Amino acid sequence: MSTPKAPEFRVGYLGLGAMGWPMASHLAKAGLLAGVWNRSADKTARFAQEFDVPALSTPAELAALCNVLLINVSADQDVLDVVRAAMPGIKPECIVIDHSTVSPQTARTLQFELAKLGATFLDAPVSGGVEGAKNAALSLMVGGDEAALARVMAILTLMGKRITHMGAVGAGQATKAVNQVIIAGIAQGVCEALALAEKLELPSDKLLSVLTGGAANSWFLEKRGETMLKDEFANGFKLGLLLKDLNIAASMGRGLGLTQTVVQQSISDYTTLVAQGRGDEEISALIRKKRGA
Repeated sequence: MSTPKAPEFRVGYLGLGAMGWPMASHLAKAGLLAGVWNRSADKTARFAQEFDVPALSTPAELAALCNVLLINVSADQDVLDVVRAAMPGIKPECIVIDHSTVSPQTARTLQFELAKLGATFLDAPVSGGVEGAKNAALSLMVGGDEAALARVMAILTLMGKRITHMGAVGAGQATKAVNQVIIAGIAQGVCEALALAEKLELPSDKLLSVLTGGAANSWFLEKRGETMLKDEFANGFKLGLLLKDLNIAASMGRGLGLTQTVVQQSISDYTTLVAQGRGDEEISALIRKKRGA
C-alpha cells in the first residue's frame, strides 16, 4: 500500500509517551504529521526538533490543523480531558482515533460528544509492546464506523501490521480488555515458573532455550525471560498501567457475573508491587512477588 500524502491527510498526534513517540515517528517519517502535542512541553519540543514537525501548545491548536487526530495517553480521565481540550479546534469530518487503553464506556462517551461536532470517533487500542511500536508491528483492535476505518487504514498500517475491525465503538476497548487478561495470565505462569527454576538452581541459559523451544513458549517468555532473571525491569509495559487495565477488565467481568481468578490474583499482586513503589517497572517485575520478595 502506498504511503498517503498531504493534503489528503493532515494528522495530529497527542501523547508522546513510550508508545506514542515511536508510533508518531512513523507518521512523521511518512510526511503526514501536521503537528504534535504532549502534556510536557519539553517532550513536545524534542520530538518536533528531531522530526521537523510543528510543536503545538494546546490540543485545540493542533486539532485546528488536522483532519485526523490520534491520541495516546494513560487513562480514562486523561483521554476525556485531552479530547475535550481539543474540541474547540476539531472540525466536522475529522476522524479522532484513540490508541489509549480505557473502558468501552469512555469510548462511547467520546463518540457521543464528537458526533455533535460532526466528527467521527474510533477506539483503536494496540497490542505488541514498545518493541511493536518501534517496529511498526502492532496489532490494532478497532471499534467504530467501518467506512471511517477504511478511510484511515493507510495511516494505521504505518504503525501496525494487523488492523482488525471488531464492531461498534467500544468493541476495540472490549477486545483490549480480553487481551490484557491473557497477558496477565501468561505473566502469572511465566513468573511463577521462573521463580521456581531459580529455587531449583537450574542454569538459566539452558532453561530458556528448552522452554522457548517447546510448548511453553510465548512472546512474554521470549522477550522478558532473560531480563527478568537478570532483575532488569526498566523497559517495556509498566506494571502500573497493566493494573489500571485489569481493573477495567474486572469491572466489566463483575457486570457480567463472571469469576475472574487470574484477574483478581493479578490485581492483588500488582497492587502490592505498586505499593512498594514499583509501578513504573515492567510487568515481568511480578517475579519479585513470586520469589516472595
